[in-house]
Amino acid sequence: MYGLARLFRTGAIALAAVASATSAHAQAQQSKPEMRRSCPGLVAANQPAHMPAAFHLAALNPDQVRTTYVGHATFEIESPQGVRIATDYNDYVRPPVPPDIATMNHAHDTHYTDHPDPAIKYVLRGWSETPGKPAIWDLQYRDVRVRNVPTNIRDGMGGTDYYGNSIFIFEIANLCIAHLSHLHHTLTQQQLDDIGRVDVVMAPVDGVYTLDLDGMMEVLTALKAPLVIPMHFFNQPTLDRFLDRARGKWDIETAEVPTIVVSKTTLPMHPKVLVLPGH
Repeated sequence: MYGLARLFRTGAIALAAVASATSAHAQAQQSKPEMRRSCPGLVAANQPAHMPAAFHLAALNPDQVRTTYVGHATFEIESPQGVRIATDYNDYVRPPVPPDIATMNHAHDTHYTDHPDPAIKYVLRGWSETPGKPAIWDLQYRDVRVRNVPTNIRDGMGGTDYYGNSIFIFEIANLCIAHLSHLHHTLTQQQLDDIGRVDVVMAPVDGVYTLDLDGMMEVLTALKAPLVIPMHFFNQPTLDRFLDRARGKWDIETAEVPTIVVSKTTLPMHPKVLVLPGH
């Protein structure tokens, strides 16, 4: 009974600390895109693969990143200095606390909003308002760097919306985390070079609305990330179809909680697909 009470108390402390965290005002600086530079560091070879955040205090070590699957294509990513990022921020699926940085993509209204919370410091849209021109972001905010690699998407008429989507890359705590968003095509060598070395990749695996499964397997194989987190899969049969394809190439693990804490030294020795609760 004492152990259970202690566990609940620890969880309550962690939640309170997260809810009360505040962001210090800092000046963002735009740096040169440096798009061909690889993400920092090399993949470590130590275990374990991940640590559920429920068993840790809210404060992160300088080498740790907390990631929570909110749902659909939205993740909340938290840095050691408390910077919060929400991916594919929209009107339907949002984290409980407004992020400091929101990234968006233009494929559907479940991936962007025209009415972001005014508390968000930086709203990074993955498409340009000028047709045929790419959006280019390279934002440094406290201990987080966010940059993007533009990609194309299908438009509503069966054609191509050039540069209508972006892969966002988050460089935090010596980790590179790539969010593929609503990717519709395989990647060119130039795009792979621009992305650089990736430690964690969040991949849409529905196989219909985004890239088909053959194409997604090609992309994930080319990225060589040690940790793959599926998203945008709608239901269990769709997820299972992707996992059936992934077995043999990656280890498969299903987490009990939607939050993980990752560092360079806790990346898996063998590439792994980690399924977080939700869809």
